[in-house]
Amino acid sequence: MDFNLSEERNLLAETAGRFFARAGGARALIDNKADNDAFWQEASGLGLVEALLPAEAGGLGGTAVDLMLIFELTGKHLISAPFLSTAILGAMPLWLSGAAGNQSLLAGVAAGRTRLALAAAEAEARYDLSQVDTHAERQPDGSFLLSGHKAVVLDGGRADYLLVTAKLAADSPDIAIFAVDTRAQGLRIRSYATIDGFQAADIWLEECTGRLVTDRGGPILEQTEAAGALCVSAQAVGMMEVMKDTTIDYVKTRKQFGRSIGSFQVIQQRLVDMMWEIEQARSAVMLAASRLDSEPDERDRAISAAKSLTGRTGKMVAEEAVQLHGGIAMCWETEIAHYAKRLVMADHLLGDSDYHLQRVMRLSR
Repeated sequence: MDFNLSEERNLLAETAGRFFARAGGARALIDNKADNDAFWQEASGLGLVEALLPAEAGGLGGTAVDLMLIFELTGKHLISAPFLSTAILGAMPLWLSGAAGNQSLLAGVAAGRTRLALAAAEAEARYDLSQVDTHAERQPDGSFLLSGHKAVVLDGGRADYLLVTAKLAADSPDIAIFAVDTRAQGLRIRSYATIDGFQAADIWLEECTGRLVTDRGGPILEQTEAAGALCVSAQAVGMMEVMKDTTIDYVKTRKQFGRSIGSFQVIQQRLVDMMWEIEQARSAVMLAASRLDSEPDERDRAISAAKSLTGRTGKMVAEEAVQLHGGIAMCWETEIAHYAKRLVMADHLLGDSDYHLQRVMRLSR
């Protein structure tokens, strides 16, 4: 895969970078203005949502390079808008299923009118999205009633529609995916803020009506999860770059014993270790992007390797940056604190470093 950006993608990166720098950042989190409808509409108007969707979904991109490009920038600028929850985790099951009935939802996503959320994780399943206890019952009129509980649904409380995974029969090996209107009867949503500025929700379905998207959702869910993990990994690399640069600038100006602390060899060595680890993580993410459309085992091995490495490296970078900044890094008013919290939490999105390390070992046998 050629990772040299074309003229169009360079233009997209410049446009997205300027827009995110103006509208995002830790200051937006501190002022509680990190996500709003006006921002999402403007992002959609600039084509940033369409860049994450392929042509069959009404988009203009959707390749692994597009995903890396946009999500690294969302990481750099701490963007809390629903790029991941709506344009990736929500939209991918719709366009991968190929059903004609999904076009209106996808058109709404591309235009910034519709927000989606993937309700797949369950409390007893840890990170394994294939473990599904939620069930659906077909009614005589052909409709479906869903019952079950979904946990930690990213942006679930702000979504217009949920993509809910369920079993059509208790002993069925297949996973079905349903589109559920968040205004439907029998649906209860408890929304809450996460420590890194995002929103999540627990969702209860009690004979709630859903529209069948696909009854062969296993491979679709796996592809969606892989793309989401790639996006989170790219986002983590963007955050690590900012934390590294911010820390370097700080140690150049912070003085102790009459000298900048950046002049001490031990500090320089810690910064070199940070830079080395970040470059390894970036290389792993690039390899994962090149394997996103490969065979499932090859894809999952590369994706899990990148997710595990960025999770481990992210925690190391967060700890080093906070320690080198000293007590000021623990203050709500400083940017480094918000980057550290989001970087640590990114490790737990779609599987933490231990989960993915075990997955790599299993797939490498």
